[in-house]
Amino acid sequence: MHPRDQTIFALSSGRPPSALAVVRVSGPGASLVLTTLAGKLPAPRQASRRLLHDGAGQPIDDSVVLWFPGPASATGEDVAEFHVHGGRAVLAALFAAISIIPNMRAAEPGEFTRRAFENGKLDLTEAEGLDDLIHADTDRQRRQALRQLQGLLGDRARDWRERIIEASALIEAGIDFSDEGDVPAELMAPAVKAISALHDEIAEVLAAQGQAERLRDGLVVAIAGEPNVGKSTLINQLARRDVAIVSPHAGTTRDVIEVQLDLDGYPVTVIDTAGIRETDDPVEQEGVRRARARAEDADLVLWLVEAGRAVDPAAIPSLVKSGNAGSRSGGSVWIVRNKIDLGGVGDVGPRGEFGIAASRGDGIPELVDALVKFAAEFFGTTEGALVTRARQRDLLRRASDSLRRSLELVEDGEELAAEELRAAAYALGRLLGRVDVEDVLGAIFQKFCVGK
Repeated sequence: MHPRDQTIFALSSGRPPSALAVVRVSGPGASLVLTTLAGKLPAPRQASRRLLHDGAGQPIDDSVVLWFPGPASATGEDVAEFHVHGGRAVLAALFAAISIIPNMRAAEPGEFTRRAFENGKLDLTEAEGLDDLIHADTDRQRRQALRQLQGLLGDRARDWRERIIEASALIEAGIDFSDEGDVPAELMAPAVKAISALHDEIAEVLAAQGQAERLRDGLVVAIAGEPNVGKSTLINQLARRDVAIVSPHAGTTRDVIEVQLDLDGYPVTVIDTAGIRETDDPVEQEGVRRARARAEDADLVLWLVEAGRAVDPAAIPSLVKSGNAGSRSGGSVWIVRNKIDLGGVGDVGPRGEFGIAASRGDGIPELVDALVKFAAEFFGTTEGALVTRARQRDLLRRASDSLRRSLELVEDGEELAAEELRAAAYALGRLLGRVDVEDVLGAIFQKFCVGK
């Protein structure tokens, strides 16, 4: 039996032990699993309390079961759900009872969602939205992923593809009736108008700065500077817990430490790096090399110096001295003067300069507020953003290029213009996952967790 024809099962809730657990079964044998374990099928889409028994008639658990006959189910197949107590022994007994039923096997990561995609329950953009929703760490990421799951991009792409096909039909009709005098001219005019409008719509989407894509990845902030200026103390303050070892001895931090933060719904990764200095210690040298590399890739660098000390431009590595916000290579640099509680504050206040006492928390709220504002400018508005992945942007760009070439080729021959329209429709089909996407399906669905 082909693996896709087998019935799959998996835990679809959190790790045990837990108060409750949901075990999902999908495939042609789902009804057999229900009748074998629960005695009989419950009414479709109605919760029913049942005492489950294994193949030897031994009780497993007092549970709630649900029955979703296909195609009116999440995967498009027959689906059964068992809501049981979330103890490890209960789940082990339930899995053992299911696995001995013929043609049953444990689900692979993302296999439930892949079956839903293959059965037309969602397109590839919606599947990607579901993946983003599963992995969303902040509220803004959640809202963006939910919009994609609800078809924000997929619906537009389907509409664009249908309009391309309609325009293509007009052009090909003109080709078929080329001997009918003025018929081709009557057909070409509305086709060109439709193609031009489509190109403008897609180009407008592509003109966006990619804020939605950046929101998926998050803002990267590196804390850098010379040794023993308080970098580890600052990251502990931002994380509100001890994530880095603080020591008065220079060179304590040897490796890169990362902390994930949620700043007003914006995902921010803060990196504590090794103190940048010349050293003969090979381990510390590697730490300095990694610190420079991470600072180079950061969107924002907080360069720490002790209050009262002049900032020597030569002390800041050139790799973090220039760049624009939003760049993944050479981001913005803020000077953060630490230890203001020890005096010698100096001039603090110009844009991109802050005074703090990391050990006491002085100035930290103001720094966090500035980080939130920076994140808001960095991400821009993502409400209604259509493109959230590089794959999507690449295929939309291909469709836009094909539409542009089609307009350019109309005067040279309708056949060439029609071929470019077919290429544009094909690119949008790949975007939705409806044509020739086997090469990307594995890469997308393998990132899902088991049971989803």
